[in-house]
Amino acid sequence: SSPAGCRMSGGQHHQRRLQAGMSGQGIIEVWISGGWVMLPLAALALAIYISGIHLFLQLRLGGLRLRSQDQWPQWVREPEAATGAAAGILRHALDNSGGEADLRGRFQAIRQSQLQPVEQRLFVLQTLVTAAPLLGLLGTVIGMFDTFRAIGTEGGETLRQVSAGVSTALITTQTGLFIALPGLFLILLIRRRRHALEASLARLEGLCLIQLRRQSQAQAA
Repeated sequence: SSPAGCRMSGGQHHQRRLQAGMSGQGIIEVWISGGWVMLPLAALALAIYISGIHLFLQLRLGGLRLRSQDQWPQWVREPEAATGAAAGILRHALDNSGGEADLRGRFQAIRQSQLQPVEQRLFVLQTLVTAAPLLGLLGTVIGMFDTFRAIGTEGGETLRQVSAGVSTALITTQTGLFIALPGLFLILLIRRRRHALEASLARLEGLCLIQLRRQSQAQAA
């Protein structure tokens, strides 16, 4: 390649690096202009997405495998052949079962142990997501107070102070909404997994009841 081409390529690379640096600097300036409310908003965002993603992955990876439902009838007949989370549930439910009432009681206990922690964590997550736009509104109120206070003062710094107050009011509200909206979609995904887990437990209970009735009829015959 020619020296001119190398200089052009180097100049373009330097320009891209300069633009990236200016972009990062702009983000920092926007963050600082939001005021102290941006710090609890950042902590709230970390709490929402760390706990939400962890709960979603726990339901997805640690729950019942929905793709293996075709094998459940065989596993109900032969619990020792079951694998994964279904194995522990079937062994707990079918081991020395004392009839239908006892089996229903065991599955009720299983549902409480599986679903109640999810509901508790989901309630906390929903509370955090709800708090994000409210915290953003707190920043809006603080920014408007700063704006009105600047309007009431005299001097050359009035315009800059009014601009800073309006910036704080807008940035915090926008940040709160940016945090809350994806959090709502995350809650919907978690609720979907939770309902799928509940339906899977209900199907397992139905299969176990059918197997128990067949065993009772075979013993009576």
